[in-house]
Parts: sequence; C-alpha cells; structure tokens
Amino acid sequence: MSELEKNLEAVENSGTEAAAEAAEAVAAEAAAEAFAAPEEVEASVGAEIMEKYEKESRTRSYDAQWLSKFIYFLCLGFTIYHLAYASGIRALQMVNIKHHAIHTGLILILGYALYPAFKKSNRKKIAWYDWILMGLSAIIPIYVFVRYPVFISTGFQGETIDIVMGTILILIVLECTRRLSGIALPILSIVFLVYAIYGRSFPGVFKHRGYTWHRIVTYLTTDVYGIYGTSIKVAATYIVLFIIFGEVMNKCGMGQFFNDIANALAGHTKGGPAKVAVLASGFLGSINGSAVANVVTTGTFTIPLMKKTGYTKEFAGAVEATASVGGQLLPPIMGAAAFVMAETLGVKYAVIIRAAVIPALIYYLGIIIQVQMRATKDHLHGLPKDQMPKVGNVMKERGHLLIPIVFLLYMLIFSGKTVIFSAFWTIVVTIVVAELRPVSRMSIKDISDAFVAGAKSTVSVAMACACVGIIVGICGMTGFALNVAHTIISIGESSLMLTLLFTMVTCMILGMGLPSIPSYLITATIAAPALVELGQPEIAAHMFCFYFAMFANLTPPVALASFAAAGLSGGSPMKTGWQSVKLALAGFIVPFMFVYNPQLLLENVNLFSGLQVTVTACIGVVLIAAMVEGYLYGKMNIVLRILAGAGALLLIDSGLMTDLIGIAALVVIIAAQRFIFNRHQPQAA
Repeated sequence: MSELEKNLEAVENSGTEAAAEAAEAVAAEAAAEAFAAPEEVEASVGAEIMEKYEKESRTRSYDAQWLSKFIYFLCLGFTIYHLAYASGIRALQMVNIKHHAIHTGLILILGYALYPAFKKSNRKKIAWYDWILMGLSAIIPIYVFVRYPVFISTGFQGETIDIVMGTILILIVLECTRRLSGIALPILSIVFLVYAIYGRSFPGVFKHRGYTWHRIVTYLTTDVYGIYGTSIKVAATYIVLFIIFGEVMNKCGMGQFFNDIANALAGHTKGGPAKVAVLASGFLGSINGSAVANVVTTGTFTIPLMKKTGYTKEFAGAVEATASVGGQLLPPIMGAAAFVMAETLGVKYAVIIRAAVIPALIYYLGIIIQVQMRATKDHLHGLPKDQMPKVGNVMKERGHLLIPIVFLLYMLIFSGKTVIFSAFWTIVVTIVVAELRPVSRMSIKDISDAFVAGAKSTVSVAMACACVGIIVGICGMTGFALNVAHTIISIGESSLMLTLLFTMVTCMILGMGLPSIPSYLITATIAAPALVELGQPEIAAHMFCFYFAMFANLTPPVALASFAAAGLSGGSPMKTGWQSVKLALAGFIVPFMFVYNPQLLLENVNLFSGLQVTVTACIGVVLIAAMVEGYLYGKMNIVLRILAGAGALLLIDSGLMTDLIGIAALVVIIAAQRFIFNRHQPQAA
C-alpha cells in the first residue's frame, strides 16, 4: 500500500486533522510529480485503440508510391470540389440529386480504395474486385447525370436499366458501409428492404400493402427520398464542410490551445487533471464530432495525469469518455449536429443552439461536480499552479484561433448567409488567421494535408448517411415511423413518462455503434414522431432522441467511447462503461427535464421563468452528483442518498410545489451533513 493510500485510510478511520494534512501533503507531492513527468500514452497505443474501436481507422497503407499519390490527390480533389460547390460558383450549381450523386460516388470510390474487405485482407494494395467496385461507383453518378432528363419525363417511374443500376447502387452502398461501420447498419437496412417487400405478411399495425422491387429501387435511387435524400444531403453540404473545418483547426493547433486554456483555468484546482479533461474534451468534441477520436486525441495526455494524481483507472477513463461524448451536445457546432437538426426541422441554426445551450451546460456541470466531489472525498490535489500556463500567455500565443469561431457565429446568426456559404468562408478565414502567428502558421503542404484528412474523415460518416437513406426512405414509403410511434404510445398507455422511457431505449438501441449524425437521423425518423404525437414540441422531441443516440457511445454493452478510454487507462472496459453512465447520469435525466420543462430549451420563455428552470435544474444536478458519489460535506448514508435521488426526480417536473420540495431536500441534506460534520470535529482543548 502506498504512503498516500495509508494516509487516506487513516483519514477515513480516525478523521484527525494530522492524518488529513499528511494525506494532502502526499497528494500535493504526487500532483507535482505527475505534472513534472506526464507520461503520455504512446502514439502507437492510441492508433491501436482507434483501430480497435473506430472502424474508419482501419485504412490501407500502400506499398506503391503512385497509388499513395493517386489516393492523396483523389482526396484533395474531393475536398476542393466540395469547397468550390459551397463557395457558390455558378458553374457548379445543380439540382440536388446530381450533387448528391457526385458526393456519393466519390465517397464510394474512396471507401473501396481505403478500406479492405476484411481484417486479414492485404492492406498494401487494392484488390482486383475493389477496382471493379470503384469503377461501378464512378459510373453511377455519370449515369444519373445522363438519365436525369428521363427521370423527369417519366415521373421517376424507372425503366429496366434504371432498376439494374439502382440495384447495383444499393448493393455497393451496403457493402461499403459494412467495411466502414460494421455489419449492424447494413443488416438493419436489409431488414427494412425485406419489410418493404413483404409488408402484407407482417402483423397488426406494421402491415402494409407491400411493394415490388421495381418500385422500391425507383424510390430509393432515382429521386431525393432514399439514398440521395436528406441523409446524404446533410453529408454532402454540412458534415463534409465542418469536418474539413475541424481538420484545418486541428492542423493549426486548436487542440493544443484548448488543452492549454483548460490547464490554465482548472489545472491547479482540486482534481485539476479531471477538470482539464472535461473542458478540453468538451471544446474539441464540439468541433470534431467523433467521440472515439476525441478520447484518443485528448485522453493520451489527460488520462495518465488523472491516474497519477490519484483517480482510479476506470474513473479516469470515464471522465474522458463522458466529456468527449458531451462535446457533440455542446454548441456552437455540436459535431455538425446543430446544422443537421436545423435542416431536418426546417428552422434557423440560431434556434437550435439556443435550445441546446442550457442542457449542454447542465450536462457538463454534472460531470464537474462529481469530479469535484470525488477529488474532495479522496483528498486529490490539482497540479502545481506555478507550473500551469497563464491564461494571458495562452491567449497571446494562440488566442487568435478563436477568431474563426466568432466569425462563424456571426455568419450563421447575423449575416443571413446559408450554412454552407458560412462554413466555406470560415475555412478560408481559419487559414488566413493561422498565418498571423508562427505557432499556428501552415504551409501549403499542411493545408493540403488537412484537406486530405478531412476527406478521409468524411468517408465513414457520409457512407453511413447513404445507408441510413435506405432506412429513412423505407420508413417514408411504408409509414413505418408512424406505426412505431403509435406502438410506443400504446405500450406507454398514453403516459408521457412511459413513452419517454420506451423512446429512450429505442434510441439507445438504434444508436449503438453508429456515428453521431446517422444515429440521430435514424432515431429522429423512427422515435421522435411518438413524442410529437403526444403534443411535445418538435425541437424537444428531436433533442431528446439526439441525446440518447449519443449516450449509446457510453452505455454497455456497446460503449465505444468508454471502451476506447479504458484502452488508454488500462482499466476494465465494462467497469469504465458503467462508471461513465454514473458520471453522465445528469445527462440521462436532462432530456426528461426539458421535455417536462420546455423552458430549458429557451422556448417561449421570459427572463424570470428561464432563470427559474435553470436554477432548479442545477440544484437537481447537485443532488444527482451527491447521490452518485455519496458525498457532500462528508460521506452520506443511504437515507440521505435516497433523499437526494428523490429530490432530483422531483425537480424534473416544472411545478412550483415539486421544485420547492426538491430544494427542501437539498436543504435537509446540507443541514444533516453539517450536523454530522461538526459532531465529528475534534473539540478544542
């Protein structure tokens, strides 16, 4: 047993000030040593974890130099095309289906070029059958361009050749998605295709007239309802641009800026490394939109520091995982979800970020409070303040990198320009601003590398969106989404709480192992209508589904972000997953809060009511943290923990009486804790 552990045990057993001081002295020394020699996880370990938990990391590495250059310039061309399209060049403006077809064709080509068919396939060269698949992927958008006048003239009825080409498109989309995202999404898509054909054989509300393969293929591949529909539209317009933006920001040092500013703000406080992980991962996660990549990027530094200052392996991994997943809930970018949700709901971007800001801050408040309580309970110190970067120095060195984000917000909220036009100019501004200081300056090679990385990062998400288009298209064709809504409501017996619980489970199952945006698109199509039918505002219903689709990354048995964090910390993956659930518990309750308190989304709210629901929600988060950690001023017994949980649940409802009872529960807990704490203090001689 270490000296720190012995002293901590002495504190628990005796409660004497001497033992507490000894433990704190050792903790402070451990914190100083941790920062003096911060053992970062080796890059190779991070790469292995990325490959294990994020299938899009399993790309080929070619032996032939000409092939490497071919793929490099293909990726560069992909990015330049999308930037040129977003810039508004008149020659590139075309009907949606043509742009979507080009985008889909390019991601299919890149998908088959970069990803081998199986784990054990040769990664040094492109297999002969992949060349064929790449050729078919290139032919299909050309075919769409040529046949589009026929599609229009025949009313999208489809002829034999259209069915053949459409069938090929469906098959190559399914296979490419399998390589990039795993087998779950293609199987789900196939199930929906079978459902569309054999609808007459299904029981009850799920029965429909059934459709021929001719009709299904025509619907899914010759119009903007299936593969070329809303899912691929958001990939071809919003997702690709913001992934490119994220890669450019990463290349010019924005990740280091977030890490430094988090250290400057919180590194020296109690449990500082964990708070640094929360802040840095939240900032970065909002931009890059990938929970696993965020875990690996920031966790390689923060997890070893958390372990060295006294946090357990599982807790350290869980902090990193919950903070990384939460970045996708955090405005202004939300991993591009804000723009996708705005497109889906047909509202302005400003409406989405206004609705998302309070729930996201409450989510992070819950994590920070638990981190603080754990640090206080275990006597964990922060890092030496004199060794932390200064806020002023960090801002002087890299603060100019905030200019593109401010510019983006201005363009989106005040300029009246479209999202894609705003994104294009933000990327341009980022490149220009990065040149202001040597620390962020990028060469032409750096910029082109960022563009190539953006193309490669887009492939997996966009491919999943194309596959999701099959599911969304079938839902629209058969009325499946409305049938699911009726079923959820009937199971819930028209009870809002039961319906919310069933919707939550549905979203978390559908969100398992999928990228955030495709996961949201599926859950919004299938589960959100149930809440809307019960009278909930559309934005609350969609935000509810989005939250629980994200939390599938934290929750066992398929908790990719938690498992990746466990790989970095050396902890148990399942224990890290369940610890992540405990840390994110406030986040699990927040969606219920904003359904019962729509004011939390700042919908139809005045200043007083907005402050009221925000304050009561924050009190609820404190109670949740106290219940989970079993600690406030000191250890809480089971009675006080139950009281804290009951008080938090009461604060979900917006009624004045339930709020007062919830606040009273907190007052009782504080009074009881203070009484117990004072009773155990040694009396002065």
